[in-house]
Amino acid sequence: MVEAVQVQLKKGVLELCVLALLSGGDAYAYEIASRLAKGIDMGEGTIYPLMRRMQVDGLVDTYLVESSSGPPRKYYRLTAAGQASLTAQKAEWAAFSAAVDEIVGGAQ
Repeated sequence: MVEAVQVQLKKGVLELCVLALLSGGDAYAYEIASRLAKGIDMGEGTIYPLMRRMQVDGLVDTYLVESSSGPPRKYYRLTAAGQASLTAQKAEWAAFSAAVDEIVGGAQ
């Protein structure tokens, strides 16, 4: 039960985390997945469908960079819509997490 709750909590903030990572600079999917795996223990298989959806939604766009160790890498970068979404989601997260902290912190 606790594990299922953890998975749902992580999935709920995954897009916000990806947008935040990309706000620091362009990255390829494996790099994003590695940072998420380290930071919030999210599996690599979760990131690729999310990146495709975010591209379709216009939050990110892509470009290819030649690689000396194999095929070109697809890099992702925030679009203006992605930056606007990040700003809105950060505000929502701050308000939501503050409300949860107040409720959970008060429930002794």
